[in-house]
Amino acid sequence: MFRRLLILRLLFLLPLASSRPDHKKEEVENLLKLKSAFGETESNDVFAKWTHRKSACEFVGVVCDSVGNVVEINLGSRSLINGDNTSHDLPFDSICDLKFLEKLVLGNNSLRGRIRENLRKCNRLRYLDLGVNNFSGEFPAIDSLRLLEFLSVNASGISGKFPWHSLKNLKRLKFLSVGDNRFDRHPFPGEILNLTALNWIYLSNSSITGKIPEGIKNLLLLQNLELSDNEITGEIPRGISQLKNLIQLEIYTNYLTGKLPTGFGSLTNLRYFDASNNSLEGDLSELRSLKNLVSLGLFENRLTGEIPREFGDFKSLAALSLYRNRLTGKLPERLGSWTGFKHMDVSENFLEGQIPPDMCKKGVMTHLLLLQNRFSGQVPESYAKCKSLVRVRVSNNSLSGVIPNGIWGLPNLQFLDLASNRFEGNLTGDIGKAKSLGSLDLSSNQFSGSLPSEISGANSLVSVNFRLNKFSGNVPESFGKLKELSSLYLNENKLSGAIPVSLGLCASLADLNLAGNSLSGNIPDSLGSLHLLNSLNLSGNKLSGKIPVGLSSLKLSLLDLSDNKLTGSVPQSLKTGSFEGNSGLCSSEIAYLQPCRDHDGTAKHLSKLEICFIVALLLALFVLFCYVIFKVKQGRLNRTAEKKNNWLVSSFRLLNMNEMEIIDEIKSENLIGRGGHGNVYRVTLSNGETLAVKHIWRPEVCNESFRSSTGMLSSDRNNNNNNNREFEAEVATLSNIKHINVVKLFCSIMSEDSNLLVYEYMPNGSLWEQLHERRGEQEIGWRVRQAIALGAAKGLEYLHHGLDRPVIHRDVKSSNILLDEEWRARIADFGLAKIIQPDSVQRAFSAPLVEGTLGYIAPECAYTSNVNEKSDVYSFGVVLMELVTGKKPVEAEFGENKDIVMWVWSRSKEMNREKMMELIDPIIEYEHKEDALKVLTIALLCTDKSPQSRPSMKSVVCMLEKTESSCSNNGEASYDDNDSDEITEIYNS
Repeated sequence: MFRRLLILRLLFLLPLASSRPDHKKEEVENLLKLKSAFGETESNDVFAKWTHRKSACEFVGVVCDSVGNVVEINLGSRSLINGDNTSHDLPFDSICDLKFLEKLVLGNNSLRGRIRENLRKCNRLRYLDLGVNNFSGEFPAIDSLRLLEFLSVNASGISGKFPWHSLKNLKRLKFLSVGDNRFDRHPFPGEILNLTALNWIYLSNSSITGKIPEGIKNLLLLQNLELSDNEITGEIPRGISQLKNLIQLEIYTNYLTGKLPTGFGSLTNLRYFDASNNSLEGDLSELRSLKNLVSLGLFENRLTGEIPREFGDFKSLAALSLYRNRLTGKLPERLGSWTGFKHMDVSENFLEGQIPPDMCKKGVMTHLLLLQNRFSGQVPESYAKCKSLVRVRVSNNSLSGVIPNGIWGLPNLQFLDLASNRFEGNLTGDIGKAKSLGSLDLSSNQFSGSLPSEISGANSLVSVNFRLNKFSGNVPESFGKLKELSSLYLNENKLSGAIPVSLGLCASLADLNLAGNSLSGNIPDSLGSLHLLNSLNLSGNKLSGKIPVGLSSLKLSLLDLSDNKLTGSVPQSLKTGSFEGNSGLCSSEIAYLQPCRDHDGTAKHLSKLEICFIVALLLALFVLFCYVIFKVKQGRLNRTAEKKNNWLVSSFRLLNMNEMEIIDEIKSENLIGRGGHGNVYRVTLSNGETLAVKHIWRPEVCNESFRSSTGMLSSDRNNNNNNNREFEAEVATLSNIKHINVVKLFCSIMSEDSNLLVYEYMPNGSLWEQLHERRGEQEIGWRVRQAIALGAAKGLEYLHHGLDRPVIHRDVKSSNILLDEEWRARIADFGLAKIIQPDSVQRAFSAPLVEGTLGYIAPECAYTSNVNEKSDVYSFGVVLMELVTGKKPVEAEFGENKDIVMWVWSRSKEMNREKMMELIDPIIEYEHKEDALKVLTIALLCTDKSPQSRPSMKSVVCMLEKTESSCSNNGEASYDDNDSDEITEIYNS
């Protein structure tokens, strides 16, 4: 019987054996069809062994089973790009003709085209990875792939409707990753709730709306659930508490409400939980038993109550971020003392008590952020040895005592903010060891003693604020060695002696405030050499002597020399400054000062003769002028005289000019450019100073054939309302902006039918002109481009983070980045700028239209009315790409319907690190190409498809500074410490 069965089996296998050579040949042919889809690409080395002369089992990336059948194709992360022929689509029909294929990995390449229905033929597949590619169109139904266990199509480029219904019978599916795709908005896919084998779900940024269904409790094997960056509403379902195997739960940036569900504390295997940026309420009591937590993020919610004391026993906790909630009570005393605790941010709550002493016990803590709470007591001595600290912010609390000496000199500290507390004691010489320190804020405390000369050793300092303390003694001459110093506030202290002449060496200084001290002596002439100085306040001191003539050359937005002992005349160009309380000053231009008199009798007699002669001459000329005008242009003079009485001038900076002198120069021959909402004219005043004047125009006023200024400034008064609102918005924005990288607004000139803004003139034009219109005539090298990038980034950082209400530019582009005589970048054209109201919970506003410029518009502007600062970040990323590549945002070589962002992203995936150098503008010097490549990777971060994934402008400034030297980040509480890791990740991919 056994022999008969053996013979029958051999007879059955005989046809298979005879057909095996044909089967092998078919496998080779099908694989070569796949190879042909890639044409002659950079990936030839991958396919070098893919020839007719080789067995399929010898092909790179191909795996066979024990009898020689192809069971796996693994070409992931091979920098592959298809589409050398007329069709971009991959030949899934040929791939699926491999009858025994179980695993197909093509992820992390630059594959494009559509994923066709013939993928359904791969019915033996167990593992399918097509993620991180540039496919297009909808994903096909895959209900025939019933053996599938692993499906990854995240960030693959697919869009439209996803065929959730075709997943309902994939009962073996364990891994499902379809996030980061632009699907049509849809509710949570209920079809997956019966796939009980699932242990991993990634649906972040996949356009999910509505609630998380209670049926999520069916997925008992689930270890990872990521639903972030969607539009999910309602409460966290109670059923989620039954997922006992859950290790990671990410549901941040949604619209979740309510409390943490009852029973949530039973998820004792949970290690990573982030529900930040929602509207959750209630307390944290449900989390007290989650002892395996490594990272907990619940910032920007509405949570109340105390932080459970059990958190102090969490031995794996490394990051705790609870800022911007309504938490009360004390921090657990043993918090962070068990493991490598790195990140602590509980800012903007109502917490009290003392700072736990052992959060840096393991010596790896980087962020200690406790600002705007009610903490009291001293800073523990243990933090003086925490050399890993990068950012310490404890401002706006009730802390007191002396700062431990070692804290001043921590070597990696970039930001030290102790403002608005009750600290006392001295600032010690250890501050000279803080080589990385960029911002030092000790304001509104009770620090005393003299300022140490060793502060010059902290040569990365950009901002120093010691105002409202009790510091005494002289201002150290060593301040002059701080070449990066941009702002110095020493006002309201007890400082004495002379103002150091060396301050004139602080070439980057923009704001200097020494008011409210007992400083004496003369104002140093050297201050007149600070060409970037924007604000100078020396009021309330005992300064004497004359006002230095050099100050006249500065374009100051604020000058306050009041309440001193100054003498002599006030220079005419400084007449809009404040000089009260100086009995020895005189001016014929300032009403509250006495007129200047010459005490030399002879000189006085001669001066009168000269004055009489000049007055007579001017009178004769005036009569002659009036006669000619009366005879030739009487009507025009009447109109002009009438308009002159109706002009309203609002001055914001010190500028000596007559408004009619500007108005008469608004004519076509002076036109130098067009902004988003108006023309720009170059106007040269009689004193030789050149200004740029923006005429806010209406659609009806665009005819350049007008020859007279009267004609160009006339319009239909019935159409004024919208334009006046636009004008008032720009004036309101710019009049409050004082930054060296934002164009200065000197004044506004308004009438019933015309609106003018008077700016400083930028002789080097715009970045667009230098990169794209003057190419070949005047090339700008990398160091200049790098400085322009950093300057423009700092300007945007100030708009987003430096004002009481953040400003969104909404039209960031290279033509709105102007260049002064020193090639310094200035952000311009706020015709589209919007100010976010302080009570805006989502920090976003509704835009009725997609505004901006083609090639610079962030993708979310096309499908949402909620636009925030991250849209500016995207546009700035495009500018960085222009700077590095020399390309315009839209060029024919990118392909149809593609812009520079798509081009750079596709090429960055297509090439390895070395060949990415080919993207860099050939004009850039070879020795700087490595730095240029780093800036290009920052541009990639800025242009991420997901707004939430883009860095803030603070982070961008920090990263750009790191391409030159160490970063001095003035940022708020955030996870910005990860940005350098992100750069490395993209850079090496």
